Amino acid sequence: MSKYTVLIKKSVSKNLEKLPLAIQAKFARLVVDLEEQGPMPKGWQNLSKLTGNDYHCHLTYSYVACWRFENGSFVIEVYYVGSREGAPY
Repeated sequence: MSKYTVLIKKSVSKNLEKLPLAIQAKFARLVVDLEEQGPMPKGWQNLSKLTGNDYHCHLTYSYVACWRFENGSFVIEVYYVGSREGAPY
């Protein structure tokens, strides 16, 4: 049973389709970890809190995912997945 609900923005879903299959699979594992462990799941490289309620981690050297989590809620919103160079931070 998931402790957290992970919402994936429509733009993330569209961008994800364009990424390599290995990145898509790693992102799917990240979503499961976010559902089970919350906004700071263990075992992800360069996982950190950004500013405010935003977090990010590297899926590989070149690809990152970013999400938002409001304290006191059980909803995590993934708002970016893609190249490190295009990341919104």
